[in-house]
Amino acid sequence: MDPRLLERYGAPVPRYTSYPTAPHFHPGVTAADYRAWLGQIGVDDSLSLYLHIPFCAEMCWYCGCHTKVVRRYNPIADYLTLLEREIDLVAQAIPSRPRVSQIHWGGGTPTMLSPEDFLALTERLRDRFAFDGATEIAVEIDPRGLSMDKAAALADAGVTRASLGVQDFNPAVQAAINRIQPYDQIAGAVTALRAVGISAINLDLMYGLPKQSIEDVVRTVDQAVALEPDRLAVFGYAHVPWMKRHQQMIEEADLPGPFERLEQSEATAERLIAQGYRRIGLDHFARPEDPMTRALDAGALRRNFQGYTTDAADHLLGFGASAIGALAQGYLQNAVPFRAYGDTIGAGELAVARGLRLDADDLLRRAVIERLMCDLVVDLDAVQDADALRQDFAAELKALAPLAEDGLIRINDRRIEVTETGHPFVRAVCARFDGYLGAGEARHSRAV
Repeated sequence: MDPRLLERYGAPVPRYTSYPTAPHFHPGVTAADYRAWLGQIGVDDSLSLYLHIPFCAEMCWYCGCHTKVVRRYNPIADYLTLLEREIDLVAQAIPSRPRVSQIHWGGGTPTMLSPEDFLALTERLRDRFAFDGATEIAVEIDPRGLSMDKAAALADAGVTRASLGVQDFNPAVQAAINRIQPYDQIAGAVTALRAVGISAINLDLMYGLPKQSIEDVVRTVDQAVALEPDRLAVFGYAHVPWMKRHQQMIEEADLPGPFERLEQSEATAERLIAQGYRRIGLDHFARPEDPMTRALDAGALRRNFQGYTTDAADHLLGFGASAIGALAQGYLQNAVPFRAYGDTIGAGELAVARGLRLDADDLLRRAVIERLMCDLVVDLDAVQDADALRQDFAAELKALAPLAEDGLIRINDRRIEVTETGHPFVRAVCARFDGYLGAGEARHSRAV
């Protein structure tokens, strides 16, 4: 690839797991708004639930999540009491009992919960919301702490999908990011999960890590594929030490440069495709028979704060410190500091600290960006046919003209298609439709 493309289009832009993006949330959206929005959820609506468990046994230096290291279980137990209270508060504000299509346990490390507590919290969700046989329950797992007892508890709780953080199998790279986990340890965790009946396995890999080479990422792909995962996510490391101070432990001189990152990304994709996986959007890969692949082919793939998903729920409810929810009216985020979250929930109030109310222009631009991120193609007229707002997007099409001249996209009237060359730059394409970009002081990771 021409290195000049990186110079032109590799500037920092959002990851577009939402639109508008989280840096533009503001305190003008409050707990009272959340309660009112919850009151408008109907019995025929569907829900997706996200539970944030913000604890880890040790800090991985690449981490960009809201989490903290704990050595004792007491803080976790205290936090679970708050989660239970928040679940009750939210459920009481919903006048009906809508169906839950998906639950995602994220963190941090959800499997730091004791088996008994994981089961109890899941049962509380079942008591407060409507589940059925099609409800998917997914959990993020640190393979270093997964025992057979915990694996069995996950199965008993109804977990159907597990995502394991791998990143890279090279011991030198693992040491550079403070995450030592030999291949046999990860293979053992996968075996344990399958032994208890959790057969849908996702593996998370990363490129752009310190001391990482193209040979490392290709070798890691081969080792990961040997574990026969259904899906793989391949994320580019986002070095944002101004936001995450622990990333200052990473030597910037050890990080690959922009062109090396691009080569690592493309080498990973080529290897996974050669191994029989389908490329999903920007950074996911799945087996041809996987539900995510079927959603892609049907034009039904979605994108939310957990990345690409098959979940088509009407509302996403977030539980826990820093958790983000997405309802029909807009976005809400809970207080990030544990003390602020705990004090508010302890006082019997919803812990919303900020959010954003969506207007018609936001909804239209969100639809355009989501289709580009998911399908790598969007028909502006078709999107607008589904929306009452009309927008000519003349300025956006003009801004896209240089990308078309450089072969990153094809524009046919009002249909925009990202080319193979433009695939790594899809976030830069989406940024041309971002009405908030440049407003405020938000800082982002590089586009590639």
